Amino acid sequence: MSKKVGIIIGSDSDLVVMNKCKDKLTSFGIENEIRIMSAHRTPLAACEYAKNAKENGVGVIIAAAGKAAHLAGVLAAHTTLPVIGVPIKSSTLDGLDSLLSTVQMPSGVPVATVAIDGAENAAILAVQILSVADEELSAKLAQMKIDMENAVLAKDAKLNAKD
Repeated sequence: MSKKVGIIIGSDSDLVVMNKCKDKLTSFGIENEIRIMSAHRTPLAACEYAKNAKENGVGVIIAAAGKAAHLAGVLAAHTTLPVIGVPIKSSTLDGLDSLLSTVQMPSGVPVATVAIDGAENAAILAVQILSVADEELSAKLAQMKIDMENAVLAKDAKLNAKD
């Protein structure tokens, strides 16, 4: 059985984006949990979560935050688990501030970063990480790729169908 994925969001306003992450993980049968923690307002809670995540059955942490998006980095500083950052588009700078805050990590504290509001890709990356040790997940990922290919081919065939 795969480990669960911890989804940490900096604010409840991030749920609009991150519910897509939760839904994608659930579609793969991966247990997940969403918690609200702030790198700046609840730093001790965020650090404790990261420190104890592995012992609590978490295999990957996904952290989403906007503006001064330091959440993923704070979590990564306190765990050896893979951390995936999701920069959230905010009213300020269209999420560029979030992207730069998430992706610009110092040496030794990596955070895998997906696109601004890239919740679904964060989920898929988490599945890929967990699938390294789980053949069932690996097979589900392979099927997802086949399904995506078939969907594109079907759209192309429909577009080019002769009436």
